[in-house]
Amino acid sequence: MATLNQWVEGARPRTLPAAIAPVLVGTGAAYAMEKANPGYALLALIVALFLQIGVNYANDYSDGIRGTDEDRVGPVRLVGQGLANPGNVKLAAFGCFFVAAFVGLALVTLSNTPWLLLVGAAAILAAWFYTGGKRPYGYMGLGEVFVFVFFGLVAVLGTTYTQAHTLSPSAWASSIGVGAIACAILVTNNLRDIPTDVEAGKHTLAVRLGDKATRTFYVLLIAVSVAAVAVCTLFHVAAAAGFVALIAAIPPVLRVMRGATGRDLVPALAGTGRYQLLYGLLLGGGLYAAHLMH
Repeated sequence: MATLNQWVEGARPRTLPAAIAPVLVGTGAAYAMEKANPGYALLALIVALFLQIGVNYANDYSDGIRGTDEDRVGPVRLVGQGLANPGNVKLAAFGCFFVAAFVGLALVTLSNTPWLLLVGAAAILAAWFYTGGKRPYGYMGLGEVFVFVFFGLVAVLGTTYTQAHTLSPSAWASSIGVGAIACAILVTNNLRDIPTDVEAGKHTLAVRLGDKATRTFYVLLIAVSVAAVAVCTLFHVAAAAGFVALIAAIPPVLRVMRGATGRDLVPALAGTGRYQLLYGLLLGGGLYAAHLMH
């Protein structure tokens, strides 16, 4: 029987910046257009958080019943370590998806954007089939595509659109930057797991690319996030605050480039999460400041 603390660990709180940062940036972009709605932003944040936690529990369940979590390093694995009944973990995942769907329905109703229901449904299906179902696409090296689309483009642009009913170049650029960092978090995770994923027959992108190319890909993703800030700065000078977030990116980048493996990559994973949160705060804050400067 898992303890409350183990359930919290199983939710993988270190991944939550991937849910928070898009809402911060998307709302900042709405403020820069003088069309922000803090209430809608709060609803978008709830949707993003519960979707992220649901993904984490769903991955725990699916990887656990397949036996791919038995020898992993890193966070608590509720099913893989035999700490919780698989059915209960699956129920927790679907419970989170239900909350995300319910709050998402409220958001699209209030903001009069009913077509976003289709996008939300696609996000939930993609969250489950990442490691669930008979042919999970996360086992085929497509996980980064899901993360970039749904925790980058959809999360940022959806947040902006429900508030502003339009999209700006800064919204598009920042969504690419946030998506790149979200991908970098997954890439770090999968880089750490290459040895166990190879044994389990899990062909993640990191397994397909190999150790060296995966490390290069990680650095490129961080570079894309920096380029996104530069693009936003072309439209709003205050967005340059996002460059300060690079301070948080330096330690994980150095750790990845210097060849850290296994448990030594855990700090890089946490550091990339901190970078994403700081990126969201500073870039989103910079876009908000652009609104104050009008």
